[in-house]
Amino acid sequence: MRFFPLALLAAALAGCGNGAGPAPRATTTPGPAATEATIARAAPRAQDWARFGDDAQRTNAAPRGIAAGDVAKLRERRVALPGTVDSSPIYVAGVRVAGKRRNVIVMTTTYGRTLALDAASAKVLWRFQPRSYASLAGTAQITTATPLSDRRFVYAASPDGDIHKLRLADGREAAGWPVSVTRDATHEKIASALNLSGGRVLVTTGGYIGDAPSYQGKVVSISASSGRIEWVFNSLCSNRRAIIRPSSCPASDSAIWGRAGAVVAPGGRRIYATSSNAPFDGRTNWGDTVVELSSAGRFLRHYTPPEHEELNTQDIDLGSTSPALLPAGKPRYLVQGGKDGKLRLLSLASSLSAPSPRTGGDTQIVPAPGSTDVFTALAVHGSTFYVATDAGTAAWRLHGHRLQRVWSTGTPGTSPVLAGGVLWVYDLGGGLVAYRPGSGGRIHRFDVPAGHWNSPIVAGGRVYLPTGNANDRKTDGSLSIFER
Repeated sequence: MRFFPLALLAAALAGCGNGAGPAPRATTTPGPAATEATIARAAPRAQDWARFGDDAQRTNAAPRGIAAGDVAKLRERRVALPGTVDSSPIYVAGVRVAGKRRNVIVMTTTYGRTLALDAASAKVLWRFQPRSYASLAGTAQITTATPLSDRRFVYAASPDGDIHKLRLADGREAAGWPVSVTRDATHEKIASALNLSGGRVLVTTGGYIGDAPSYQGKVVSISASSGRIEWVFNSLCSNRRAIIRPSSCPASDSAIWGRAGAVVAPGGRRIYATSSNAPFDGRTNWGDTVVELSSAGRFLRHYTPPEHEELNTQDIDLGSTSPALLPAGKPRYLVQGGKDGKLRLLSLASSLSAPSPRTGGDTQIVPAPGSTDVFTALAVHGSTFYVATDAGTAAWRLHGHRLQRVWSTGTPGTSPVLAGGVLWVYDLGGGLVAYRPGSGGRIHRFDVPAGHWNSPIVAGGRVYLPTGNANDRKTDGSLSIFER
């Protein structure tokens, strides 16, 4: 491992302490000539990994990657960061910044700093800092949301409840932004990755560690062009179709905090999300429920397990993970994990019902690795999915109308990524493991720092993995880059 010092980053950090005086609206520190940056129109979109999961369906699977025979030849380069990235980076290929066409890595730290780095040299191209940074740095008020890019702009969250639209060229905020998605950012957290579908930025909210009321899980749709909030689905007080003050709803919690956030079906006509511990009454309160929404935000159908009261009273969130669509591309089922250590197979044809007090309807229930909490997003390739917990990693295949386990291992992990025929899993205890996806055979393990919800991406012939735990409240961190 080589430690890669970032002189430019150090210069950018100078003078950013918690000095006296009001915090600025936001600051952007561009690299040389970054304000002259433009987007290269000829950039190949197929090279991008521009959002969590690589696509709106959140498959976490791509045909491009590093051949299995080359994995052991990779060497780590570790880069210092001005914050912890307790999520994943994104990668955009062939954009012109500072007068030069290059590939770019973008990440958001837990206190809202968003950074663009040259994907090859790891030099900082620009840095955006929200106005709230000085007052929140070091506190428990954080975000763990992965940003996204449409190749012209980057959309990123900050822990003050804002969604920012930043020019990919230079990191400057677009006119009319940021957009707030909460009326109480001290209780409502943006934990999940942002998504993009049909020109809409999709954001979900939950609560902070300890579940301090009042807050409600919700899905918010924002016009990517204008910044106008188009619709809101509140999983509690769902009859209210706007961003509400959390204390004004009699019910609290129901966080939507799975790593993948809102999941979009192919074609963009259906959106799926899963709520967590809260009351369920089948009318306006939808705790521990999978919800299906139209692209216009209409509540279409739901699945709620019969034991929802037990889940609620014992803090066993159904929504500790987001639903995964199976098979990829032409889904007929949802797979829903949870803190009860179960994987529920739900038929899109029969398991979900129109909004009502109905519960149950699952097709099959199988154990998650180690029969323990699922906090991760699944990786889906065809009819096979890969899932990791803090007790192991496993592969399951849909055969007919049933799930069959393909393989399992006792090595834990965060959200798996399948790229170029290699399955990559980050062991948050301090390892990056490459597997053969068909058999679960280990190709290689790399030693890296410990972490939390971080997960890798594979792009441009490299693997990028941020490490560190947001709950440590640090304002520094690191990025591991594996390359030949």
